[in-house]
Amino acid sequence: MGIRLLSLAVVGILLGYYVYLPLPETLEERWKLMVVDACFRSLEHLAELTEFIGLKHYMEVMMLLTVAEMVGPTSDVNVTVVDTTFNGVAVRVFEPATRSTGLRRAVIYLHGGGWCLGSAKMLPYDILSRRSATELNAVIVSVEYRLAPQHHFPDQFNDVYAVVKYFLQRDVLAQYSVDPGRVAVAGDSAGGNLAAAVTQQIKEEPGVEVEIKIQALVYPALQTIDFNTPSYQQNENMPILPKNLMVRFWSEYFSRDKSLLEAMVANAHTGLEARDLSSLVNWSVLLPEKFRKEYKYMLPTRGNEGTSHTKVPGVFDPRAAPLLAKDKELRALPRALIMTCEFDVLRDDGTMYATRLQRAGVQVALEHFEDCFHGVLMFITWPTNFAIGHKLMDRYIDWLRENL
Repeated sequence: MGIRLLSLAVVGILLGYYVYLPLPETLEERWKLMVVDACFRSLEHLAELTEFIGLKHYMEVMMLLTVAEMVGPTSDVNVTVVDTTFNGVAVRVFEPATRSTGLRRAVIYLHGGGWCLGSAKMLPYDILSRRSATELNAVIVSVEYRLAPQHHFPDQFNDVYAVVKYFLQRDVLAQYSVDPGRVAVAGDSAGGNLAAAVTQQIKEEPGVEVEIKIQALVYPALQTIDFNTPSYQQNENMPILPKNLMVRFWSEYFSRDKSLLEAMVANAHTGLEARDLSSLVNWSVLLPEKFRKEYKYMLPTRGNEGTSHTKVPGVFDPRAAPLLAKDKELRALPRALIMTCEFDVLRDDGTMYATRLQRAGVQVALEHFEDCFHGVLMFITWPTNFAIGHKLMDRYIDWLRENL
């Protein structure tokens, strides 16, 4: 009996040591986040092991997070849900079940997941889309774009672009009873990246009949130049998106080349051409003092021009990194909502983009959540159900209601 109790005590101590993570006191429900993070880390360790022994790619194991949350296209009394394709790309469409006498709003939504994970069919996105459709009397088009490691940039962007271009046709909008003057593009994390990129690029498309009215970017990833911004430093080991994982997502978006990942982790992936783009993401100029704090700005280390990571197509393409667009390309963009979280490596990406958009004359609502962490929209269901996730979702829907 004594041995069993001792064994249980040892196991309990080890488990507590594994779960416990010192977190800022301003974060609410910290113990819940510690448990969630411990589960994430366990899956990451399994992914690393299976990749090391050659069984599966790291992201294929991490995809279990997506598969576990999948739900079918179930209609109810409020919303009609249909899986279909637009321009050959899979989408899930949510329409209010009650027929409206007037034209509706529409939101094209792009899910997060680092261009490697995630799905329009996940339960949190299903909940968000249903709420948006019902409360906004809006048609929600949630895009199921292709993912890495099987597909790399620009496949994800091209899928999203194809859907947006298709939907912005007047006859398609009429089919869904959508007002051509009330169409938004929105997304979170990698989806926020794609939303920003497609909003920039679609305005240059001569065949598009209708303009995007507004864009909503929730904790977006926007730049590939500097992975040593204050938020990357401050939140290097923060759940749910530590620096190494975010940089790995970026690397996988472009290539399976491990040398690119190694260079990005060291912030030494830029060549001479990319160094010339550094002014577009110079956080010492673009961030407010409260974010700069005591951090010292340094130009990213120049990579070796002879190595393959400086030659990977797209790494510094604005379609992949929208913050790298020139000022003249930002001036005609629609009004934007940018939502950022204090405890997120991507906080400064969103903040810098807001600054640059404002300087270009674009109306921007920058909503910063002091008590929030990255990916919180994925934790709005049992057993996690973070209150801050519902707060962020409420503000997102309210802004759309006010501006779309």
